[in-house]
Amino acid sequence: MPWVLVYDSFEVINMLINEVSKIANLTKKAIEYYTEQKLVLPAILDNGYRDFSENDVERLKKISVFRKLGLSTGEIKAVLADETNNTLQKISVQKELNVQREQVKKSIIDKLSYGQSYAEINAELKAIEQNATVTEKLLEAFPGYYGRFICLHFARFLNEPITTAEQQSAYAEIIAFLDNVPSLNFPKELQSFLIKSTKHISTENICNIIENTKESIENPDRFLSENKEVLEQYLAYKQSEEFKNSPAYKIQAMLKEFNSTSGYYDVFIPAMKKLSASYAEYYEQMEVANEKLLSQYPDIAKLNK
Repeated sequence: MPWVLVYDSFEVINMLINEVSKIANLTKKAIEYYTEQKLVLPAILDNGYRDFSENDVERLKKISVFRKLGLSTGEIKAVLADETNNTLQKISVQKELNVQREQVKKSIIDKLSYGQSYAEINAELKAIEQNATVTEKLLEAFPGYYGRFICLHFARFLNEPITTAEQQSAYAEIIAFLDNVPSLNFPKELQSFLIKSTKHISTENICNIIENTKESIENPDRFLSENKEVLEQYLAYKQSEEFKNSPAYKIQAMLKEFNSTSGYYDVFIPAMKKLSASYAEYYEQMEVANEKLLSQYPDIAKLNK
């Protein structure tokens, strides 16, 4: 039975574990475990019984959902402490990367079944481990949406086995850069704007943006032809006072400055080109696409100075 305490005009309903178990649809053992893990902190009565509030029950319902989604207790604790949902967004990226890695592992099992040598397979498995290390560090090094985007962007280029001394050296450079890169801290008002303007951008949305960018770089002539009107509108907006006075402009300027001074352009990108042949090819395609874009819209170069 619920315990009902009345203070002034507010009714506060507290419950013992048997009642909570029914309402939250959790076993008593599960509730006790979440309490031991400090995911929920009920009051303790004089008789030693745990006394759960309505807020505790709602928290337990959330915990139950997160557990069914496969989150660890450590992840749940971080999610519950984060009012911005950034932790959930990072976990979503991590799960997407795990799906990608599992697909690679499946293809490796197929190769084994067709007789590929264990030495070659071992090199591919090591590449998966290195991919996980770099992408995790990318996600930690860069905040919010920016971190999620560049993590997913570079992940697809990190599945190649390291077979040369140059690749090994490049990998070490990348790890050293990510371990020592300074924090990218936006002012509070820009951070709030970034959170608000990107909170509805899902992992799937980011993957679609990356794929569309890839297609535009692979066939720049078609992209420029099909998107002429959009590009002209974009250029006009970038030249406007509205954009120059916007939070987006300030964030873009801060990112450009950060990338220029942190070693992102001078260390990380050159090392990525040495580490990954597929990224080196992509980078070359991107330069060709940029040249074609600038030849048609030379004012873009002025905007990027």
